[in-house]
Amino acid sequence: MALKKIAFMDTSFRDGFQSVYGARVLTDDFLPAVEASVEAGITHLEFGGGARFQSLFFYCNESAFDMMDRVRKVAGPDANLQTLARGINVVALDQQPRDIIKLHAEMFKKHGTTTIRNFDALNDVRNLDYSGRCIHEAGLKHQVAVSLMGLPPDTQSEGAHSAEFYIERVKQIVEAGIPFDSIVFKDASGTCPPQIVYDTIKKTREILGKNAIIWFHTHDTAGLGLSCIVSAIEAGCDGTDLSKSPVSGGTCQPDILGLWHALKHTKYTLDIDYEKVLKAESVFEKCMEKYMMPPEAKQVSPIIVLSPMPGGALTANTMMMRDTNTLHLYPQVIHEMSEVVRLGGFGTSVTPVSQFYFQQAYMNVVQGRWKKIVDGYGQMVLGYFGKTPRQPDPEIVKIASEQLKKPPFEGDPMDVLEPGIPKATKILQDNNLPVTDENIFILASCKDKGLDFLKGNAKVSVYYKEEPKKEEKPAPAPAQPAVEPKEFVITVNGMSYQVGISAAN
Repeated sequence: MALKKIAFMDTSFRDGFQSVYGARVLTDDFLPAVEASVEAGITHLEFGGGARFQSLFFYCNESAFDMMDRVRKVAGPDANLQTLARGINVVALDQQPRDIIKLHAEMFKKHGTTTIRNFDALNDVRNLDYSGRCIHEAGLKHQVAVSLMGLPPDTQSEGAHSAEFYIERVKQIVEAGIPFDSIVFKDASGTCPPQIVYDTIKKTREILGKNAIIWFHTHDTAGLGLSCIVSAIEAGCDGTDLSKSPVSGGTCQPDILGLWHALKHTKYTLDIDYEKVLKAESVFEKCMEKYMMPPEAKQVSPIIVLSPMPGGALTANTMMMRDTNTLHLYPQVIHEMSEVVRLGGFGTSVTPVSQFYFQQAYMNVVQGRWKKIVDGYGQMVLGYFGKTPRQPDPEIVKIASEQLKKPPFEGDPMDVLEPGIPKATKILQDNNLPVTDENIFILASCKDKGLDFLKGNAKVSVYYKEEPKKEEKPAPAPAQPAVEPKEFVITVNGMSYQVGISAAN
């Protein structure tokens, strides 16, 4: 019997960078690894979007559009280069108006993208509708996403994060008529139990039929990565996300060779030449050897199942805590996240909601519970990012409304957003900067830091390993004074002993 070939996307150059290095990687450093990957026969690569859009401007003093152009040139015209978008947030942390959402699809098409994965942390299908149509109309492949998350033990959430909940979202996507080329179940924290993964994909295959392309994405933060991927494959998915050393495992995706080995003696396989993949991994390891590897990026973290912190956000937040000398508070913040998720309405812990959860948990630890509602978390519980899976706690909604001085909102989030292009155009003109579609989008998605970049004021802030200190010879020990031999007589239990003391040889 012929083995079924499971397709995969190599996430090393987007999710890998984001999950392991806080998204702070310079283009010159990794391009040889892209070339080696293509030479190994890997032609489906994630290369931008997500945090790897803003981070290029914020921390690398590079244009994300230039990076995308350079990767496309190295990967060749036929590679399937994929990016990640956050529904109505696209590649920003705040909501974007319709004109900027449309511009996002057009600019990413222009700069080498083949496929855009499009997700919404709240699984509010309204947020996937307009953005998905823009992706499709721009001539790109649209991979629509349903966002997964495991709930902490003893947490009950009727109507959220069960197989039935996810399947209902699949039905809503179909009923809305959103055009898509494939569908992905995206577990950003790696906490969804394998059985729920299996049940969800099994039923989705029945709904969409045998010709639909079903994909699965997870992280290995909690050590569940390969078991969930195998469950997804057995349930009928066609492809999954994998990565390469040194970024594979831990907060990122399992390794390509790990799944290849796990599928031995089954009816499934990966269509790879493992020797060529080993060579590509060796090149990649060489490219990244000067970067500091945060220890938390490579470990299995059992506490993540208690408070789901996405792999793609974990190191970004620990890097921030290093910057502010508060890393010692990390365990307390992760513990506090469980309560923040529960009272906030059980939105999926994936960007931007994962950041809202972390920021609010951090503020609760530093200033006291709910003394300060952070803007993103407050807007989410008030409804300005869409409808959360469950109603947020009424008391938290009241506190958020009072602190943010905004009423709760139940409408379509895009309906209250002013067009973004005129606003960005004026800022460019006021600063004597070229008015281009790229610059408009950079300002809309990166705001003040985007303006700093365009004005030439951005700085490079990446984490390289510290240079080893030169070995210093120890100072010679001071000369010890000579000890002259001496003789003593001591008595122990009535017995006399003659003892001699002299300098040691």
